[in-house]
Amino acid sequence: MQILLATGNTHKLSELQRVLPVCLPNGEKIDYAILPNFHITLPEETGTTLMENARLKATYAAAQSGLVSLSDDTGLEVDYLRGAPGVHTARYAGEACDAKANNQKLLQVLAGVPPEKRTARFCTVACMAWPDGHVKFFEGVCNGHIALDYQGSNGFGYDPIFIVDELGKRFAELSTDEKNAVSHRGRAFQKVAAFLANNTSL
Repeated sequence: MQILLATGNTHKLSELQRVLPVCLPNGEKIDYAILPNFHITLPEETGTTLMENARLKATYAAAQSGLVSLSDDTGLEVDYLRGAPGVHTARYAGEACDAKANNQKLLQVLAGVPPEKRTARFCTVACMAWPDGHVKFFEGVCNGHIALDYQGSNGFGYDPIFIVDELGKRFAELSTDEKNAVSHRGRAFQKVAAFLANNTSL
């Protein structure tokens, strides 16, 4: 069977392919398709919550492809900023921004804020959508705090400045497998993997 991974982010694809199972309990192989295979461009994220955005992308991909589709939306919530950037995490520095610009803006906004007030968390909501419109959600959270500077060379996005509380390390200092074990996205898709591992058909 095929499941469409409805994301255009190659970094996400790499992480997901290391977490998700390769077959169902009955032995049927799962083939994970990607958006370019179907020439699908995902709609703009117009939702006001992570759940709305994840559902928007997954249901659109499922309707267009005719396949069960998986998508997610992730938000970085900084307590000092009352939950910002939240749903605007990927475009915090502007619509045409990149990860470096997002990191720079966040560090600038938090300039002078002491470590004990830089608490934050990453939240991911994954959505599995069927072509008939049925959906199922999976959530994952990782608590941490925002560093004072950049460090580490792995990962993507805010990984060089987000310190995972339980490890005392930044995401950018972890291998992909280490990150998947504790990250918000890893935890959400571990739940997806468990769901797939306990269902003989979709």
